[in-house]
Amino acid sequence: MNTHPALTATATRYLSRPEGRVAYDVEGGGPLVILVPGMGELRHTYRFIAPVLRQNSFRVACVDLRGHGDSDASFSSYGDADTAGDVAALIDQLGGPAVIVGSSMAAGAAVIVAAEHPDLVSGLVLVGPFVRNPEVSAIQKAEFRILMARPWAAAMWKAYMPKLYAGQRPADFDDYRQKVVASLHRPGYTKAFSLTTRTSHDSAEARLGDVSAPAMVVMGEHDPDFPDPAAEAAWIAQRLHATVTMVPDAGHYPHSQQPDVTVAAVLRFLESVADRA
Repeated sequence: MNTHPALTATATRYLSRPEGRVAYDVEGGGPLVILVPGMGELRHTYRFIAPVLRQNSFRVACVDLRGHGDSDASFSSYGDADTAGDVAALIDQLGGPAVIVGSSMAAGAAVIVAAEHPDLVSGLVLVGPFVRNPEVSAIQKAEFRILMARPWAAAMWKAYMPKLYAGQRPADFDDYRQKVVASLHRPGYTKAFSLTTRTSHDSAEARLGDVSAPAMVVMGEHDPDFPDPAAEAAWIAQRLHATVTMVPDAGHYPHSQQPDVTVAAVLRFLESVADRA
């Protein structure tokens, strides 16, 4: 059972971008931490760890990806580079530098921000990170693209989500999944989600060697997105000179499946970042 208080409603704010708005909320005082969810997730995915970070004297901003949640679905492109641009603009607006916590595909975006704007990034926490493309066959890639096509993408994602939450699920998983699916059913959002599923992580992988900020990899021991989660975490850590926290009884979202373990690791990392500063 999760022992952390769930995220209470805070006012939604908007970052203006050339083709639409990106939604976020921000609360707390102290060094800035930006929490960025992965594809098909809402910023509410950080509902268990955001309050704890705020209670520990951090200013925490939770962001919706473009085409997700309260952000607009009016953009013509989605992916790592687009998300990186949004996150960099948000840090600039809020006043950085910031530690970026990026889940899944948002980890790739975080890497790009750190490589391109080292002055804006004081640290990276990469959760279940996609910073390179998985090794899949052309047939598997085509099958996934068909499954995530517009007419049935929301239904397929609803069916797929439980697999990603391998291990312990949050007590409110069913309610959260309903919120995710409802958001996808709004006009324009299924299309935006479908386009997001086509993201390539080549640009993130190409910039791994350019990251100078301290980094930590957080990986669920049962993350189904990787054939060997521990090996993937070690590969990323080697290239970023990062530390690794493996989270037991968790799949792709350890921050909501095992928030006690995850937030403790994040707080230790934030303390080490402060010591370096």
